[in-house]
Amino acid sequence: MNARIFLGLNTLIWLPYGLYCFIDPGFLAGAAGVTSTTATGSTELRAMYGGLQAGIGALCLVAVLRDEFVRPALVTVAFLVAGLASTRLVGSALDHGWSQYTGMALLFEITLVSVSVVLLRRQGVAA
Repeated sequence: MNARIFLGLNTLIWLPYGLYCFIDPGFLAGAAGVTSTTATGSTELRAMYGGLQAGIGALCLVAVLRDEFVRPALVTVAFLVAGLASTRLVGSALDHGWSQYTGMALLFEITLVSVSVVLLRRQGVAA
């Protein structure tokens, strides 16, 4: 797969999802079972699910448009998504909880990390 196509797909996933979560953090209650009980909690959901994910999508978009951002975007996706996947896996074990959402998220995350690493290796970056 071409790195720019991969990053374009990441843009289409991360950016709209992040913007939606920023606008409507209550959406996460039904989608992921995540809710807030205070205004600070809602702000945290907007920041982590909204801002961080939209930021990943925006970086991927910049990489689609500007060649010099392709490698940094691939490295970012590899590291951030590996962090998500590893802590999701360990967290589900610690919490004795597994859901369809958890399984689908892990599949998505492991796929993104794997493709990112393959694309970085093709570019001559040890990953």
